[in-house]
Amino acid sequence: MKKSVKNVLVLALATTASSFTTPPTEKMEVSKSTVVWTGKKITGTHTGTIQLKEGHFIMDGDKIVGGEFVMDMSSITVTDLEGEYKGKLEGHLNSDDFFGTANHPTSTLVVKGATKKGNTYAVNGTITIKGVTEPISFDLVMNGKEASTTLNIDRTKFGIRYGSGSFFDNLGDSTISDNFKLEVNLNF
Repeated sequence: MKKSVKNVLVLALATTASSFTTPPTEKMEVSKSTVVWTGKKITGTHTGTIQLKEGHFIMDGDKIVGGEFVMDMSSITVTDLEGEYKGKLEGHLNSDDFFGTANHPTSTLVVKGATKKGNTYAVNGTITIKGVTEPISFDLVMNGKEASTTLNIDRTKFGIRYGSGSFFDNLGDSTISDNFKLEVNLNF
């Protein structure tokens, strides 16, 4: 009798455990994914890249139910300049005036959920830059094993106020836009 009760308990526990399985995680092929940034100032724009360190979506069938993406902020490069000016701008972007990569080497986007409409997902989550976390929403277009989006980020929400006309007067031609853009292409 004890044996059959024990067998029933084991079977019940196994059945219960299998009903609470975690949805599969889709890992990214980081080397094939790209993040291109664009920053604007009164006198023009600058562009460059940031390397994606790691990333994944948590999928339940064709639904995105979560995920996390980590950018290596110390990998930030400038692609529209060469030589001395390229090096100076990259150094400045890594400094505390901007991303402070010595103390904040990564930025993280956490996907909390998404609503699917065709091959477009309305994604909501949080983004952390320089240790500050803010909510974020954006549209993500998924085509097979590729996904793309454009994020518009207000840098001042993360304490990056250098050259901001919203915080400093009389900057003139040195004024830098509060918003920067990230064009993200993911492959997984």
